[in-house]
Amino acid sequence: MEESVLRVGTRKSQLAMIQTHNVIDALRQIHPQVQFEIVTMDTIGDRILDKALPEIGQTNLFTKDLEIALADQKVDLIVHSLKDLPSTLPEGMAIAAIGRRAMTADVVLMNPKYRNTKISDLPQNSVIGTSSLRRIAQLKRKYPHLSFKNVRGNLNTRIKKLDESGVYDALVLAGAGVLRMGWQERIDQELTTDECLYAIGQGAIGVEIRKNDAKTFSVVSCYTDFNSLICNAAERAFLRFLDKGCSVPIGVCTDFTESKLTMTGAVFNLDGSKYVKHSDECMITGLSDKNQCENNYESLSSIMCSSEICKSLMEAETLGKHIADVILKNHGGEVLAEARKIMKADQK
Repeated sequence: MEESVLRVGTRKSQLAMIQTHNVIDALRQIHPQVQFEIVTMDTIGDRILDKALPEIGQTNLFTKDLEIALADQKVDLIVHSLKDLPSTLPEGMAIAAIGRRAMTADVVLMNPKYRNTKISDLPQNSVIGTSSLRRIAQLKRKYPHLSFKNVRGNLNTRIKKLDESGVYDALVLAGAGVLRMGWQERIDQELTTDECLYAIGQGAIGVEIRKNDAKTFSVVSCYTDFNSLICNAAERAFLRFLDKGCSVPIGVCTDFTESKLTMTGAVFNLDGSKYVKHSDECMITGLSDKNQCENNYESLSSIMCSSEICKSLMEAETLGKHIADVILKNHGGEVLAEARKIMKADQK
C-alpha cells in the first residue's frame, strides 16, 4: 500500500487515548507506511455529567459526535470501547475490526477503609457507585443490603470521588478499563458471572469506519481477533433483537473454545426482582467458500468482515438471535418494557 495518512477519531479521556494508541501501534506493525493522525473530541456523554447515563435519554452518548465527524469525512476511523456502541449504527457506518478481548468481568474497587475486602463484606446500606442499570439490577438481587448511587466522569475522576468524597464505599467498573489504565493493584474483587453478567462488547475495542471506504478497511481489518469477533457478533445480535440501544439491564456471558460457541443472555427489570435468562451453544463450522458471501460482508450487528469468515459470523449471530427469541417468548419483553417505562418517567 502506498504511503498515506489516516485520521483517527477518539474521545479525549486518558483511557480512550491509551486504547487508541494500542490500536495504532498494532496497525503500524503491519502497515509501517501508513501515517496516523489522532483527532480528539468530547462527546455528549463527556459533556453532560450531572445526570446518570440512562436519564439523558440517548444510547449513542459516547459515539454520536465522533460518528458525525466520520460522516463529514473529518476522520477516517474511530476507536471505541465496543460496549459503548449501540447494536445499530448510523447509515453508512460499520465496525471494521474488533481486537482481542481483554477482561470481560466487572470489578470492585473499595474505598481505602475497606481495602482487601469483598462486596459481600460491606456493612448494611454501604453505597456502591455505578451508573450502569445492568450492574445495579444484578447486584441488588445478590446483595440487597447495599445502596447504589450514580457516579459520573472519567476513570480518574471516579476513583478520586471514591477516595476523597466520602460518598462511596466502593465502585463497580469494567475490569478491562482499569487494567488498561495500569491500576490492577486497586482491584479488590473480580465479580463472577453468577454475580453480574457483563455488558455486550465489554472488554473489546472496536474500529468504526464508513462502510464504503475500502482503503481504510484494507488497513484496519487486520486488527480483528477471530475469537473476539465471533463472541461479539453473537452478543450484538442478541442485543439488536432485544433492544436497539444499550441502556436497559441486559447482560451476557460468551465463550468460544475449540469451535464451540456458548452464550448466556439475560434481561432484568430495574431492581432485579424480575429476570429472564437463557443459555445455549452452537458449533462454528469454520471458513467459508468465497462464493458463499459477498465481499466484505456486513453482518446484522453492523460488523464488516472478509468473505472468508462471514459464514462463521452469521452462525454466531444466529445463536445470539435464538437466545433473544427464547427470552422474548418467556416474557422477557415484558420485563424490558417495565424497565423502559420507569426509565422514560425518570427522564421527564
